[in-house]
Amino acid sequence: MLGYLTIAGFLVGFCMIANRLAASVVTAPMVFLGFGALIAATGLLPEAGSEETLHLLAEVALIVLLFLDAAQIDQAALLKRSVWPARMLAIGLPLGFLFGTAVGWILLPGWPLAAVALIAAILVPTDAALGQPVVTNKDVPERPRRALTVESGLNDGLALPLVLLMAALAAPAAMAPEGGWLLFVLKQLTLGPAVGLAMGLLGGTVLLWAKRTAATSDIYEGIGALALAASAYLGAEMIGGNGFISAFTAGLGFGAIVRGRCAFVFEFTEGEGQLLSWGAFLLLGAVLVPEAVAHLTLEGLALILMSLFVVRPLAIWIALLGSDAAPATRFFFGWFGPRGLATALFALLVVDQLDVGLGEDVLNLAVNAVWISALLHGLTAAPGARWYARRVSDMGESAEMMPVEPTTEAFRQRMAEGKATEN
Repeated sequence: MLGYLTIAGFLVGFCMIANRLAASVVTAPMVFLGFGALIAATGLLPEAGSEETLHLLAEVALIVLLFLDAAQIDQAALLKRSVWPARMLAIGLPLGFLFGTAVGWILLPGWPLAAVALIAAILVPTDAALGQPVVTNKDVPERPRRALTVESGLNDGLALPLVLLMAALAAPAAMAPEGGWLLFVLKQLTLGPAVGLAMGLLGGTVLLWAKRTAATSDIYEGIGALALAASAYLGAEMIGGNGFISAFTAGLGFGAIVRGRCAFVFEFTEGEGQLLSWGAFLLLGAVLVPEAVAHLTLEGLALILMSLFVVRPLAIWIALLGSDAAPATRFFFGWFGPRGLATALFALLVVDQLDVGLGEDVLNLAVNAVWISALLHGLTAAPGARWYARRVSDMGESAEMMPVEPTTEAFRQRMAEGKATEN
C-alpha cells in the first residue's frame, strides 16, 4: 500500500511542475523510468504480477498513442507530401534491419544469427511516446513533425511480423504459422489497415451524427474515442491482421472525419494517453530496468550505441537520398528515432518462445536500449529541435517545408494582411 501511495504522491508532484520540465531537457519518460528504478530499489512495489501488468499497460498505451497521433495528422497535407515517411518506411526500415543484423553479427559473435536478427528487428521501430518532445515542438515545421509521426506510427506494425518471424527462427522448435509466412505477413499488412480505416471512418461519422442530434456530449466523446482505438486493435487481431497498424489507420480515418470539429476528444484522449505512457515507463523502470542494467555488457552497450548513432542515421540518410530532404533534415530524422515502448513490448512478446538464457539476454538488451535511448534522446530533444528550426529557417532549406497549397490558417492570415496593405 505504501508503494502505491508513493507513486500517487509522485504523480501529483510531477503534474504540478510538468510544464516547467517540458521546457527543459528533462522529459517525462526519463523521470518515470528513473522513479520506477528508485521504487524498485526500495522494495515498495510488489513483484507479483508486475511484469504481466507492464505488458498489458505498454500494449494499451501504444494503441492509444498510435491512434491519437494519427488522428491529429493533417491527412490532406500528408497525401500531397508523403515522400519522406514513405521512403523511411519502405527503404529505411529494411536497411535498418539489415545494418543492425550486420553490426550485431560482429559485436555478438556467440549468438545464433536468428537471435542477432531478432534483436535488429526489435530495435528497428521508433517510439511515439519518446518522440513527443520533438513532434509536438512548434519550433519544428509541420512537415517534418508529420513525417516523424507517421513513421513512428506505422513502423511498429510493419516491424512486428519481422520480429515474430525472427523469433520463430530463433526458437528451439521453429514453427511456421498456418498457411506459411508469406500469407501471415500479407494478412498482417492488409487486414489491419483495412479494418482500422473502416472503423475509424465509421466511428468519426457516428460521433458527428451523435453531436448533431445531441445524443452525446463532451463527457462521453473521449471515452468513445478510446474504445474505438481498442476496437480497431482487437478487430484486426481477431481476423489475423496487425492490431497496431489498425489502431494507427483507425486514427487516420477518425481524424479525417472529426478533425477541427471535436477538440475535446483530442484533449481528453491526449491526457489519458499521457497517463498510460507514464505508467508504462514507471513499471518498465521498476520491473525490468534494474535487472537489465545489472546484465549490461560492453558488447551490448556497443550494439545499442551503434544502433542509435550509426545504424538508423545511415539507413535514413540513404533512404532520403534523391528526395527533397536537405542534409539537416536527413540528419534530424536519423537521430530522432528513439526506442521505447514498442521495443520493450516486442521483447516481452517473444521472450517466452526462446531458450531461457537467450530470452533473458534479448529482453535485457532491449530494455537497456530503451532507457539509454530515453536518456540520450530526451537530453537532445529540446536543443536538437531548436537547432533544426534555425537551420530550416535559412533560405537554403526553407523551400522543402512549404506546403503544396496555401491551405493553412496562418497562410490565409498573411494573405489577408497583404491585401490590407495593398489597399
